Amino acid sequence: MKSATIENWNPEDPGFWEKTGKRIATRNLWISIPALLLAFSVWMMWSIIIVQMERLGFRFNSDPAANKAMLYALPAIAGLAGATLRIPNSFLIAIGGGRNVIFINTLLLLIPCIGAGLALQDMHTPYMWFAFFAATSGFGGGNFASSMSNINHFFPKKMAGTALGLNAGLGNLGVSVMQWLLPVTMGFALFGTLGGEGLHLPVDPVKPGSGALVFIQNSGWTWVPLLIILTVAVWFGMNNLKSGSPYLKSDLQGILRSLYLVFLGVVATALGVYLLIFLKLSMWIVLPLAIIVALALLKFLAPGEIKGSLDNQFKIFSNKHNWIMTILYVMTFGSFIGFAGAFPKLIQDVFGYLPNGDVNPNAPNPMAWAWIGPFLGAVIRPVGGWLSDKINSGSKVTQWSTLLQIVAASGVAWFIIQARQSPSPEAYWLPFFISFLLLFIGAGLGNGSTFRSIPYIFSKELAGPVLGWTSAIAAYGAFIIPKVFGQQIQHKTPEYAMYGFTVYYIICLVLNWWYYDRKNSGIKC
Repeated sequence: MKSATIENWNPEDPGFWEKTGKRIATRNLWISIPALLLAFSVWMMWSIIIVQMERLGFRFNSDPAANKAMLYALPAIAGLAGATLRIPNSFLIAIGGGRNVIFINTLLLLIPCIGAGLALQDMHTPYMWFAFFAATSGFGGGNFASSMSNINHFFPKKMAGTALGLNAGLGNLGVSVMQWLLPVTMGFALFGTLGGEGLHLPVDPVKPGSGALVFIQNSGWTWVPLLIILTVAVWFGMNNLKSGSPYLKSDLQGILRSLYLVFLGVVATALGVYLLIFLKLSMWIVLPLAIIVALALLKFLAPGEIKGSLDNQFKIFSNKHNWIMTILYVMTFGSFIGFAGAFPKLIQDVFGYLPNGDVNPNAPNPMAWAWIGPFLGAVIRPVGGWLSDKINSGSKVTQWSTLLQIVAASGVAWFIIQARQSPSPEAYWLPFFISFLLLFIGAGLGNGSTFRSIPYIFSKELAGPVLGWTSAIAAYGAFIIPKVFGQQIQHKTPEYAMYGFTVYYIICLVLNWWYYDRKNSGIKC
């Protein structure tokens, strides 16, 4: 069989590109995109699952408020895992090969999908099983770093921005695709007897089993056949590039070494989940510990060539602009992915109950509306980059998009308060929803503009490591935001979460203006 590893690759040569390179690069891109889309879908699937778990009556704590917090913790755990696993994924392509790495990352996603498909069939499944499968969903979040690194090697510089934009933007659409698709597949026995029996919604507490059947386990089973198809497509349709994977000796060695680095990320993730769930440490302690442990494991236990690469990566930590851009990128991508994970459950908790605690019969259905926000945030991302190029200023687009996030977050907080106090919370649904859509749009625009600014701020040698670092840290938004909402919902003050995010956005506004957007900042980006 013809080797999947291409020894000679020169996309900057117009003759090579037109004759050979363009066809191969395009094929790899169009397999990479659906693989990344499924990765985001599996990573974020707990945002929809926990909404239906509450409706079905999954109980892990006798205190309803504490039970809500435990449900919010599931997408937060997935977010913690996905962000932590981005750190080793930043180095996988060099030692494992693009085809090999995308293959194992896609294959690993079968673990949380099959696990969720089995665990969700029984309402008495222990909480720790759900925490475990939420953590393994993080394989999908980590996939982003290796996927983007891989595609970057295939295209000439003049086309790399478009290719990376398509890979990232369409990959991010996996969140909204999942939030639209799962409510549909949960509605009927899609997989027949193989998928398991459905659970009844408790419409009438006096008559158990009186409600409609919900096949919540399809949240996992839905992705299994798609993942199998994509795994096969990746193995037979994608390529390794020797120029992008100089340390690749053979496919088997590449796969084993990649699995080893992923395992180091899993160890750091497991520590974080243990500290969060068993020891109940603050998320603000767990988060830096997970990052430090992941970096330390790579530093001391990774193969020699990776240690050298890490030494180069560590140089960015002495550069103040690395930290500033990390803060700004957390504001943009961190907000997008974090709100995507919390939005469906937040809709349920804010509008699904009356002030006296009774179920609101006129509440909006989170399943019908939640996908629109992440969809807008994903499709507007390339516009942020394009607009930055058009006016030749990423910092200016970041400034205006941050202002939009501040106004939108303040509006969300206001309408949460009004809905909580009203005997008809649904009266405030439309302005709340519009405010949240504006928040997603602002985050999406800023996502594109901040990513565009980094190559203008840093040298070519530092820009790559900074892009990898900022994207990894920003992914912790998928951990922070659901966790914060879970804590505040438990205290019946979700608006406090929005106050905190608003203050953070104001700090980002000042930082961006002072260092990049003011007239005498000295940096034009």
